[in-house]
Amino acid sequence: MTRSEDAAKPCSASGAPGAAPRVLDLRPYACPLTYVKTRIALERIAAGERLEVWLAAGEAVESVPRSAAEEGHRVVSVERLDAADGAFRVLLEKGAPQAGGLP
Repeated sequence: MTRSEDAAKPCSASGAPGAAPRVLDLRPYACPLTYVKTRIALERIAAGERLEVWLAAGEAVESVPRSAAEEGHRVVSVERLDAADGAFRVLLEKGAPQAGGLP
């Protein structure tokens, strides 16, 4: 996948719990772009749906889950994607819209 392609690729019609989550492969990207792209993907799904984010080892593995949790999303899991390349899989569940947020 090249940087010019849209990295989000849906695995199923629904990212709801029990269904396959949408996958966002951000391994070629660095912070802060990793969370910018994650946030955009989260905005495009409904509350309760899940998003699987693939990240290269490093700062993004700490900052993406932390930033998502701070914005009210649930961090379901953080685990190694493949021991060979050191990548990680972060599974997020979109939270309900925050009261008092921007329209």
